Formats: sequence, C-alpha cells, structure tokens
Amino acid sequence: MTITQAEFLRLLPAAVDGATFKAAGGIISHGHDQRGWRITLTPLPDLTHGLIRLERQRVVFAFCGFAASEITAFFRRFDLYFARGGG
Repeated sequence: MTITQAEFLRLLPAAVDGATFKAAGGIISHGHDQRGWRITLTPLPDLTHGLIRLERQRVVFAFCGFAASEITAFFRRFDLYFARGGG
C-alpha cells in the first residue's frame, strides 16, 4: 500500500469497526490464539515519480478462527476506508 504507518494506524480504527487492537513494531493484532487477526506492516522502498515521493508498506493479513464470509466482510469494510481516489 502507498501509505505511511502513521496514516495506516489513523485510518484503521474505523476500518475495523472499532475493534480493539494492539500495535507495536509494525504488528497490529486483535483477539487471541483461538480467534483473532494480525496485520503486519513492513516498509518498502519509497515510490517516486519525479519530485513526488510516496511511502509504501507491505501489508500482510492473517486470520484465525474466522469463517470465509467473515473475512470477506472484513475486507469489504477495510477497502471502503482505505480506498483512494485517482485521476
């Protein structure tokens, strides 16, 4: 994703419908071993277009104890809050 970690963390609470989570060292987690999710952010080299520099993150999701339909609903909401317009 073309986003800073700070901006990702700012948008995340609404994207996860207010679910409580812990964030430390690029790892964001919710729940416990039986049922939860984890998002791992890893900085990537900046994307540059001329004088424009955009920070990027590799974003990896892991789910435990969720049905496929719940994961689909998670991403439907997540995508609404992280969608960027272009033109």
